[in-house]
Amino acid sequence: MRGPLFSIVTPVYEPPLDVLADTIASVLAQDHEDWEWILVDDCSPSEAVRELIREQASADPRVRLLERGTNGHIVAASNDGIDAARGEFIVLLDHDDLLTTDALSANALQIEAHEDVDYLYSDEDKIDDEGILYDEFAKPDWSPERLRGQMYTSHLSVMRTEVVRRVGGFREGYDGSQDHDLALRVGEVARRVIHIPRVLYHWRAVVGSASADINAKPYATIAGANAVQDHMDRIGLAAEVGQGPVPGHYRITRRLDPDVRVSVVIPTIGQSDLIWGSRRVMVVEAVRSLLDQTAHDNLEVVVVYDEPTPPEVLRELERVAGDRLVLERFTRPFNYSEKMNVGCLRATGDRLVFLNDDVEVISQGWLEQLVAPLDELDVGLTGARLYFGDDTVQHAGHAYAQGHYLHPFRDLPRESYGPFGALIINREASGVTAACAAMRRDTFIEIGGFCESLPANFNDVDLCYKVRAQGQRIVYVASVELYHFESRSRERVVHDWERSVVRGRWGIPLEDPYVRGLRRAPAGRGAGAGKGPDKGSGKGAGKGSGKATRKGAAGAAGRAVSS
Repeated sequence: MRGPLFSIVTPVYEPPLDVLADTIASVLAQDHEDWEWILVDDCSPSEAVRELIREQASADPRVRLLERGTNGHIVAASNDGIDAARGEFIVLLDHDDLLTTDALSANALQIEAHEDVDYLYSDEDKIDDEGILYDEFAKPDWSPERLRGQMYTSHLSVMRTEVVRRVGGFREGYDGSQDHDLALRVGEVARRVIHIPRVLYHWRAVVGSASADINAKPYATIAGANAVQDHMDRIGLAAEVGQGPVPGHYRITRRLDPDVRVSVVIPTIGQSDLIWGSRRVMVVEAVRSLLDQTAHDNLEVVVVYDEPTPPEVLRELERVAGDRLVLERFTRPFNYSEKMNVGCLRATGDRLVFLNDDVEVISQGWLEQLVAPLDELDVGLTGARLYFGDDTVQHAGHAYAQGHYLHPFRDLPRESYGPFGALIINREASGVTAACAAMRRDTFIEIGGFCESLPANFNDVDLCYKVRAQGQRIVYVASVELYHFESRSRERVVHDWERSVVRGRWGIPLEDPYVRGLRRAPAGRGAGAGKGPDKGSGKGAGKGSGKATRKGAAGAAGRAVSS
């Protein structure tokens, strides 16, 4: 197959000869013929390394050896390769890894179909010393928020040469995370980024490498955090970047402008329930916790209450919230969507937070972190991490796939990192539950709020589809944590007509772009099946993809969904 000329760039420093020979074989086996391979030897101590490359170069003129006079480390060596590249696209290949035979042809097909693509990346897996493949990473489609928290694009990365040179190539001082730093800068200017959902790269796990042990290069995580901080500063987002709970994962702490007016809208009927052996008035404790866990003062709490709400509950709310409280009586038959629309229209805030009354906020600064990402105009909705009372995950973003609407990480332990860190980093999602979510007022009005034709189920799913139809991103915020005291055991009735309304408007979902590899299991409940304890809330589960660094189980034990 012929097409664009690819310049494969490989910095080389003292790899085992048999390993380098395997890498060479994988390049020579490409079914796409238009490539050049620039191997930059960074003063390897063994002459045998250079001799092996010279042998290949003499046999195939597409192979070129550049020999550095001094050891400059990976950034300098890689930049030498970029400077020498003659191809339209740079392909980044380490000296001990392997390409699949169709790696270049798969990229060529996408480039032919999309003339404006500037960055392509694929799925990857690992290969051990015995040649066994494992740990496949079925990556999400382009997810700029996730890239801030994790260098997830990684291998195989293919970038337009002109763009790489325009942003300055690799930067000194970022060794170990130089590829993350470059991906962030290319992502800022790329006209189009394409994910190829196939494994095109085998990352060799050898002793001392980051693929085998993420703690092998601690300096890399420091450089990674610096790269993300630089990125946030460049694009003008007020935030501090620190290390996450796992090396190679980064925590983004945003700053919310104190002048931003926030309205928290809560529907209720004022009921009480038994929680951890004590009876509590749910809405009162929800309001108490949300106020205790935020320092943002420019705030109002709009409570939309049904007529049966006991007067003493309203009095207690006034005592807890004081002049921040706005009470809105709802006298019509139950309709969750209508109640939320009424509350949001009554609200005066520039930012709207949707909140169930059966929650307890447990993370300090929750409001700030949930609302601040909305400063990016292409972020239309944010959501939180919710736990059942038994400290298992209830919600960490929706996934819409296989004709269903799923909670893919449901039932994972609270301390789990999730597959490839999915629970502990901010990332794009197809949807989030309205049990705790935030949106700009202008976006809410533009999309028409909640669909009142869906009074009980799937109203948040429909809301998420409307946000995405506007071309806006939905962001799951990992650091915003709440308990959601919905019952695990009670079944919620989901009517066929409700499902039909969503499918009729948006089609039948096939594969989720952000959570791939889901599988359907025999029974369960789904995303969108109810939002408040006065109407209930359903749940679903799917199999999480991958086996990456984590604490606890990596995949939800899987009940698929009825919705």
